Amino acid sequence: MIKFQYIALNEAGQKISGALEADSEAAALRQLEERKLFPVTVQGRGAGAGQPRPKRRVRSSDLGTMYGQMADLLGSGVPLLRALDSLIKSTPGTSLRELLREIRAAVADGKTLTDALRQHPEVFPVLHTAMIQAGERASFMEEVLRSLAGFLERLDELRSKVLGAMIYPALLSALGAAVMIGALIFFVPKFEPLLAGAQKPLLTEILFAASKTVRAYWYLLALGAGGVVAAAWVQLKSPGARRWMEVWRLKVPVVGNAFRLLAITRFCRILGTMLANGVPLLQALKISKDATGSNILAERIAEATEAVRDGKRLSEPLAVGGFFPEQILAMIAVAEESNKLDKVLVQIADTVERRTNRQVDQAVRLIEPAILCCVAAGIGFLALSLLLPIFTMASALGQR
Repeated sequence: MIKFQYIALNEAGQKISGALEADSEAAALRQLEERKLFPVTVQGRGAGAGQPRPKRRVRSSDLGTMYGQMADLLGSGVPLLRALDSLIKSTPGTSLRELLREIRAAVADGKTLTDALRQHPEVFPVLHTAMIQAGERASFMEEVLRSLAGFLERLDELRSKVLGAMIYPALLSALGAAVMIGALIFFVPKFEPLLAGAQKPLLTEILFAASKTVRAYWYLLALGAGGVVAAAWVQLKSPGARRWMEVWRLKVPVVGNAFRLLAITRFCRILGTMLANGVPLLQALKISKDATGSNILAERIAEATEAVRDGKRLSEPLAVGGFFPEQILAMIAVAEESNKLDKVLVQIADTVERRTNRQVDQAVRLIEPAILCCVAAGIGFLALSLLLPIFTMASALGQR
């Protein structure tokens, strides 16, 4: 148990100080809430008081819902502290509710909402805090929160679209692999004694050798596969390997173009949303660089940031390398001339998102028959390897 010293306000607005014991700061805040006290400061002393806060994971959909509800409350004239109290009571998720309690305590202690959110970078990225800070400074917090809610909703829709489209190909691949492994372990060994004295072609020899290897050294094969996956996972964490993987992925027909459009969609939506909510262009470019999910696009944005800092237009450095289509670059150039870059970027994101959905559908339609062909080839290899010696034996018996 940790001993906490607190200063709180009662329902009459009088300041009260005291001490209590709880397992964590969140538990101490719950006790004060049960006593109908509004905490101003809560400081822990004793064992465990100096431990870092546990990192929380909050789904982006829950975060978007929270932003939308807070925008509705602030738009109705509810003060920030009362809005946070209402969100704490109405939030079903335990993790987000505890997080809101800590944010509420920080705001009651005199911190701005931006500073309170920055204490939890694992939940609130720089993109969110920069937009909220701009909203606090320019007094349009409601619009910023609505923009964030819509932004997260669109990203969730796009992510769900991509993941949903990959479920069926992944199931086909897993089923095909399971069928082949099961056949090598249980089905093929039953033919070995039947074909022991027969003349076996090369395909049958390869099949029997693979079956014996899998049955005798399955644990080594499993360890080797796990080691390869682990090594690849560790290697792909390095920037050079990730960039090489992305370059290779972008060269794949249809699939590569879908990934490229996905990165452009994220960049345009993030940059346009931030510019529309008062974030300066250089700061917005710096933040969007790390949020696109593409190393190649991040390099282009970094070069564009330096070019804009030197007084050049945004469309000029983005045209280098051929990552952006000419049509999108032309729209950005026209938007810069008409000083409507924020609106045009969001429009580009909407348009490219529709194209991305079509590209994802095309990629999935190409992947599915390719996987089916691979599964059919494996089953054909299995059947042919077992039937060829049987046909050879039957032909020899017929000649006798």
